Amino acid sequence: MHTKRSFLTIALLFLAVGVFAQLTGKHPRVTTKNGVLEGVNESGVDVFKGIPFAAPPVGKLRWREPQPAKNWQGVRKADHFGPNPMQLPVFGDMNFGTDSMSEDCLYLNVWTPSKTGKEGLPVLVYFYGGGLIAGAGSEPRYGGERMARRGMITITANYRLGIFGFFSYPGLTKESPNHASGNYGFLDQVAALKWVKENIKAFGGDPNRITIAGESAGSISVSALMCSPLSKNLFEQAIGSSGSLMGALSPEPLNEAEKAGEEYAEKEGYQSLADLRAIPAKKLLHMKAPRFATVIDGYFLPEQPVKIFSEGKQAHVPLLVGWNSEEMAPGFLLRGKKPTLENLKEALKGRFGDQTDEVLQKYHITDDAP
Repeated sequence: MHTKRSFLTIALLFLAVGVFAQLTGKHPRVTTKNGVLEGVNESGVDVFKGIPFAAPPVGKLRWREPQPAKNWQGVRKADHFGPNPMQLPVFGDMNFGTDSMSEDCLYLNVWTPSKTGKEGLPVLVYFYGGGLIAGAGSEPRYGGERMARRGMITITANYRLGIFGFFSYPGLTKESPNHASGNYGFLDQVAALKWVKENIKAFGGDPNRITIAGESAGSISVSALMCSPLSKNLFEQAIGSSGSLMGALSPEPLNEAEKAGEEYAEKEGYQSLADLRAIPAKKLLHMKAPRFATVIDGYFLPEQPVKIFSEGKQAHVPLLVGWNSEEMAPGFLLRGKKPTLENLKEALKGRFGDQTDEVLQKYHITDDAP
């Protein structure tokens, strides 16, 4: 009986401590440009989840440049991830920190080791992979706790995917103040970086020590952000792992992207932009849409990335590049053929033309050895 009372006393004590912490504001709080956030402390790291960095891109804001997030009154709870972007389950290795999925998805997450808010810590903004058709900032493998333990504020940010993020259409171009359409997912990333630049000091970060990073489609995003005039001066360093916009998912001219979008809409029986915007998000997600390309839209992306980099017009920041060993199986490049030198040469000629021998030389490939 005495033991049972002891356990009951201890349980009540812990409950009282938890209630006291809530009543006395022991949860970490930060004041941003839009209002006060209250996060949680997870294993000694303050975490703020589900922070809106732009207005929900729904209704008339579907396929629009991200608009500013609205201010809120009082204290906003930041203790759970915002909804994941709309996507189909196309990759078996993905799992998320939330089961929620919505077109209203423009939220980011901050892990900070800051204790005073005045440390001026370095900042890492990480963009997830997934072929620009899948992924989310809530994926546990991108969680920022370990980086925060090493003294770096870490941020993951959602961006629109698939048809929601990369759809071009003549009516969209016409209504845009920038005379552009498509690339909405990249514009979301720019909006996230602007939010970080404006608010990270409150989390103990240095707005002049921001590094962007990503793998796969996140790496492609890093190269795109380096090309865009919209994101210059928003970051000081970049890391890309497995891909760039100069290879996979390379962009096409705006008029071609518009044509593809118009043909798709007509095929599905939609004659106007208003009709397209009226399609419920879940229905739009499950419609058989092609993979829409990134776009040379004259706004986010003024020219082909190869031209931008070759002429030195990209962001002049330190860049660390690499490749994940299991990012892509050889069969993808070789299209199922045996991994031999001759088959590799044939595959490379389709991509690099008369520079094939130079590519082989740089990678020291001289025989069939793996």
